[in-house]
Amino acid sequence: MNPTALIAEDEPLLAQALKAELAVAWPELQIVATAGDGRSAVREALRLLPQVLFFDIRMPGLDGLGAAAELADCWPTDEAPMPQLVFVTAYDEYATRAFDAQAIDYVLKPLQPERLRKTVSRLQQALSARQPEPTPALADAALEQTLAQWRQVLTAAGAGTAAAPAPLRMIAASDAGGSTVRMVPIDEVLYFEAADKYLRVLTATHEYLIRTPLKQLLPQLDADTFWQVHRAVVVRSAAIESVHRDEAGKLHLMLRGRAEKIPVSRLYAHLFRAM
Repeated sequence: MNPTALIAEDEPLLAQALKAELAVAWPELQIVATAGDGRSAVREALRLLPQVLFFDIRMPGLDGLGAAAELADCWPTDEAPMPQLVFVTAYDEYATRAFDAQAIDYVLKPLQPERLRKTVSRLQQALSARQPEPTPALADAALEQTLAQWRQVLTAAGAGTAAAPAPLRMIAASDAGGSTVRMVPIDEVLYFEAADKYLRVLTATHEYLIRTPLKQLLPQLDADTFWQVHRAVVVRSAAIESVHRDEAGKLHLMLRGRAEKIPVSRLYAHLFRAM
């Protein structure tokens, strides 16, 4: 059976160019679908379960990073192994150095046939190394290895060129009604949650809103103090009271001072394996 791939690219001409170059570099590869935005890419990937994903980093709505994070959490691993992930990016020296350091595959825009051939060679080796019917232990180990690589992918792809800013001490946030802006000490924040156009800021007793995207806020948070546990959630590690696994195997956190359950995505479940 021929290997399959999905292309997510919001510029139709670039999507066609990538498809044409792949036809030359990897004639056996079957492009099962193309998508113009991250949300469509997630939907088509879950429907078709391709073996390779080519995701443009920058897309309208849900971008390539967000789409990859969502797929990592909801991919049906009992039906198909997690796919190989390749990011399509405009040339950025910092980003490509980060990708190379993690042995992560990427394709540059404008397309460079030689670079694409290297990516194809890596993908072919990775797919050929998969065992057709692995034992449960080997399947679990392969899944953990893939999840670890995806974490590296998302970290490298989301890294910026600027020096990390000083950690936040205060946050200027609106109250739930939006009529008042308050200065919220970072030491009072228990978790952040992305919601539509806003970021929810939750303390033990209050909820506030800010417009800063989570990926922009993350570099300003102390990584030892705040842990990302989901593509849309960052929690104060010291506030974690307990970890629960439901009947479907999904992890949830309970925080001191909050009654709601906090979901933990598959990408970040390794943080709580010892617990």
